[in-house]
Amino acid sequence: MASVDNIRNGLIEKILSIKNKDFLIALDKIITSSASESEIIELTKEQQLMLEMSERDIKEGKLISQEAMNKRNLEWLDAM
Repeated sequence: MASVDNIRNGLIEKILSIKNKDFLIALDKIITSSASESEIIELTKEQQLMLEMSERDIKEGKLISQEAMNKRNLEWLDAM
C-alpha cells in the first residue's frame, strides 16, 4: 500500500502536468470543498443526546436487522 507521501507526490506530479485551466479550476473546487468538510462540526445538545441514546440501544442489544427494517417499512407503506 502506498504511503500518504507517495500518493501526495504522485498527485502533485500529475497536477503539474495538467494544462487545462477549466479542469484545474474544477479540481481546486473539489479540493477546497473536501478540506472544508473535514472541519469539526459542533453538535447540538439534542444531537448529542440522540447519539448517546443510540449508543445505549446498541449496548443493550436493542437492534433490528436491515432486512427486518425493510420488511417493517414495506408493511407500513402498504398500510397507508
